[in-house]
Amino acid sequence: MITNDITSKYIPPHLNIFYCLRAITLTYYLVQVAITFAMTFYYRPTVIEAFAFVQYIMVETNFSWLIRSVHQWSTCMMVLMMIVHEFREVKIVTCVPEAIIVIGSSVVELLRKSASVGQSTLTRFYSLHTFVLPLLTVIFMLMHFSMIWKQCIFGPF
Repeated sequence: MITNDITSKYIPPHLNIFYCLRAITLTYYLVQVAITFAMTFYYRPTVIEAFAFVQYIMVETNFSWLIRSVHQWSTCMMVLMMIVHEFREVKIVTCVPEAIIVIGSSVVELLRKSASVGQSTLTRFYSLHTFVLPLLTVIFMLMHFSMIWKQCIFGPF
């Protein structure tokens, strides 16, 4: 029987939920990529049409509310899994605030392109959200995986 086959497998003691955090985070990221790719075909990043689009997919379109909700919740879960993963690696967490403090105000000015939030800000955030951040995430994940592989630090914890 399947139940006997599953329960009779030996699982090493070092394998637990914390061992799977990287794969869980990657899975949530891949869900984000797939849903974002599908939603970019319909979204209009303009001040006038952005809210109307969200309202349209939440009310008018069949099951689009579900896709948008999965997008929203998988984002939250991906961030949560990343935070738990980083707290597991304490040295990484202590370096993050130091890096953000130095460039924080310059990044805000760069993203807004003006003193107030307007059409240019919405367009920039849409581009960042759908193209730049996923590309940077892939690059950083590949660098992270490469470092782990080169230093042979994968395996039992």
